[in-house]
Amino acid sequence: MKLDILAFAAHPDDVELACSGTLIKHIKLGYKVGVVDLTSGELGTRGNAMIRDLESAEATKLMGLHARENLGLKDAFFKNDEEHQRIVIRAIRKYQPEIVFCNAVSDRHIDHARGAQLEKDACFLSGLIKIETFDEQGKPQLPWRPKVVYHYIQDHFIAPDLVMDITSEWEQKLKVIECYRSQFYDPNSSEPMTPIASKEFWDFLPARAINFGRIIGAKYAEGYTVTRAPGIDDITKLF
Repeated sequence: MKLDILAFAAHPDDVELACSGTLIKHIKLGYKVGVVDLTSGELGTRGNAMIRDLESAEATKLMGLHARENLGLKDAFFKNDEEHQRIVIRAIRKYQPEIVFCNAVSDRHIDHARGAQLEKDACFLSGLIKIETFDEQGKPQLPWRPKVVYHYIQDHFIAPDLVMDITSEWEQKLKVIECYRSQFYDPNSSEPMTPIASKEFWDFLPARAINFGRIIGAKYAEGYTVTRAPGIDDITKLF
């Protein structure tokens, strides 16, 4: 399936936390949107790979994604090398997205920045005709390079280059995040506490969205960084 937008994530819940409002908005607008998770987040302190896969499936349905798959890379131990780049390239060529969202360029979890570089590099390499990859049926894939790559912002604050109004999608975004019950605040859970499992984290989420929203005069927003300046052909579309 060819997608308009493809979002990569080092772990299930990265996309939900950082850019699900943007994805939901564009699904509503009629675009085809998908997510590719690099790992199952199996080394996370709470839950396990099976639980997180089930939570991911629930969040996928609630967002209305047209496609989602997990590449099965090793949580915390994947690398930005040829082997892993080829795996990501195959996903890019499979979905042929016009726009790609990648992990944050810098963050608390080391997988996020490493994932960002792997994903971005694969987007470039995917356009090189001399790199050969094959689909699930063994057929050669055509080269494909997305038109633009954006990096969403995660736990650490990074000044955004682009801000997306998600006020209308905010309540649905919260419900999507709540699908990951193993990872977030649950007063009845006996699992160890983590930075995102505290009750205070639920105060952080709207605070971050309000912070980004204030930049553009919206109630809630999501922020992105870019590695090259985006181009426009109608200055009146910006606000």
